[in-house]
Amino acid sequence: MFGVLLVNLGTPDAPDAASVRRFLKQFLSDPRVVDLSPWIWKPILNGIILNTRPAKVAKLYQSIWWDEGSPLMVISQRQRDRLAEELKSVCGFEVPVELGMSYGNPSLQSGLEALSAQGVDKVVVLPLYPQYSCSTVASVFDGVAGVLKDWRRLPDWRMVREYYRHPLYIRALAESVTRLWDKDGKPDRLLMSFHGVPLRYVTEGDPYQAQCLETARLVAKELGLGNDEWQVCFQSRFGKEEWLTPYTDETLESLPDQGVKRVDIMCPAFAADCLETLEEIAEGGQESFIHAGGEQYRVIPCLNDDDAHIRLLAELVREQSLGWQLS
Repeated sequence: MFGVLLVNLGTPDAPDAASVRRFLKQFLSDPRVVDLSPWIWKPILNGIILNTRPAKVAKLYQSIWWDEGSPLMVISQRQRDRLAEELKSVCGFEVPVELGMSYGNPSLQSGLEALSAQGVDKVVVLPLYPQYSCSTVASVFDGVAGVLKDWRRLPDWRMVREYYRHPLYIRALAESVTRLWDKDGKPDRLLMSFHGVPLRYVTEGDPYQAQCLETARLVAKELGLGNDEWQVCFQSRFGKEEWLTPYTDETLESLPDQGVKRVDIMCPAFAADCLETLEEIAEGGQESFIHAGGEQYRVIPCLNDDDAHIRLLAELVREQSLGWQLS
């Protein structure tokens, strides 16, 4: 029997300082995320960051928290349920789908154990990261392998490494843009804001930047945009190290002086709306752009549980499960 472990980064259990501190400690202790020497990083993390950032970050979470819970968690649960429905329709039988977050709850371990309890012995691990990075997809690999190393009987498992140029992904992104444009018209420029990574990761061989640029190019091509109608930028930098540029906040501040007064912005690297899209982009980005002289700022939601997105996820599972006896 086969099943799916749907993986995203994770979220604090509650928008309070204690929950955020637990989440940040686990997240920032992952050497795939911060690869500095533990002798250097741990004193900074435990002595400074975990004593200063949780309260500040908790306030940001409070500004975007939904009645049902964390937006990322609520959307992930919807994606899980809708993917299970889609796979049942495609396969003709029930396919267990469980959530497992890299950090926080539900954990990778709980997701894998839930699949095993249902008799699953073949697992497709589907990280919701279209572009590969050592700090995201490789971390999922480490986490799954870390759980399975203690199991007596290993499942047959396969993992989706990337889908940054998959035709259904590109089409879904383009459709999310045209829905807005068909209703309310085009802007002066479409910004595609990707989560950043330290520049050093790329120079050391991480393909993330190249994959982001290829995703953006293909979306622009699908939309029929000219070179002056779209732009790539990178958000969410952290610390003093140089990250991928151009930075989203600086880009938004500079556009009005270039005559770009109407901007639409999307975040193709995020499969679900979360703190980085709902607060950093939707709230902070608008403030930066309007304060700099911009006139219209529209945020295009992530793919979330959109029909086209669910079809993409089901197709990724189908492709990974080829050759398996699926029933």
